[in-house]
Amino acid sequence: MIIDAHCHAGIGDGLTGPWDTSAPLDRYLPRAAAAGIERTVLLPAFDSDYAAANRRLARIVAAHRGRFIGFAMVHPIRDAGQVAAMIGEATQQYGFRGIKVHRHDARITREICEVAKAFRLPVLYDVMGETATVELLAREYPQTPFIIPHLASFSDDWRAHLALIDQLVRHPNVYTDTSGVRRFDYLVEAVRRAGPQKVLFGSDGPWLHPGVELAKVLALTLPADEQAQVVGGNLMRLLTGEEPARAALDVHWPSGQASSVGNAQELHRPRHADPWAGSQFPT
Repeated sequence: MIIDAHCHAGIGDGLTGPWDTSAPLDRYLPRAAAAGIERTVLLPAFDSDYAAANRRLARIVAAHRGRFIGFAMVHPIRDAGQVAAMIGEATQQYGFRGIKVHRHDARITREICEVAKAFRLPVLYDVMGETATVELLAREYPQTPFIIPHLASFSDDWRAHLALIDQLVRHPNVYTDTSGVRRFDYLVEAVRRAGPQKVLFGSDGPWLHPGVELAKVLALTLPADEQAQVVGGNLMRLLTGEEPARAALDVHWPSGQASSVGNAQELHRPRHADPWAGSQFPT
C-alpha cells in the first residue's frame, strides 16, 4: 500500500498565496490514483482559526471514509492554553491521528509537545530550516515521533538537509518526509545513512504532483522491502505502534513482485488498531 504522508486540503481564510487560500483535491485525487496512492494524510491550510480549520478538514475526512487520515493543526502562540482541548476534540470526535505545526506561524512549544506525548501522537513540524530545534525536541521528548518534512527545508537549503540527516542518524524519534526535496542526492544520503525506516513518502499536495513526488522515491531503487517501508510502512508503524502485516502493505511494483515492510525499531505501544477507521464528525 502506498500512503502519501503529507497533503493539504480545504480552504484557508487568507489571501497571500495558495497555502492560506485554497487546497482543492479535485486534481490531486485522480493524480494520486494514477500513481497508485491509496491513502493520504491530510493537513489544513494556513488559517487564523485552526479549531475551525480542523473541523472543516474533519468533514473532508469523514466524507471519504478509509481514504484520508487527518492531522490537526495548532498555532503555538494563538492556541496557547487550548492545545489539549483542540487535540482532544480532533482525536476523539474526528478520529485524527497526528498534530501539524509550522514555523511560519511560530516556533513549537512545550505545551504542544506535552499534549503530543499525552495523546501518543506523532508531530509533523515544518522547521523551515531551523534544525537546531530538532535537537531539543528529540532529547526532551524521546518517545514522541517528530516528522520534519521536506528534509527540513522546502526552500532548498542544503545546509538544513545535511543537518537533519545527521539528526536522523542520531535520534531514534526523528523522521523526515520526501515532499518538495529537489536535490535528489540528499534523499539518497538520508536513506543511506539513517536507513529507510526514517524516511516517509510525502507529496505536499495538492500543489505538488503526487506522482512526480512518488517518482523520486521509486528512483531511489531500494530493495522491495525497504521501498515498502518508505512508501507506507513507516507511517503505518508511527500511527499504530505496530509493525504492519505483510498483507496490509503489499505493493505491486512494475516487475510484478510484491513487497512488504521489513523490521524497524518500535517506539510506541499500540494506540489504534486501525488508523483509518472512520471518524465521527458531529452534526
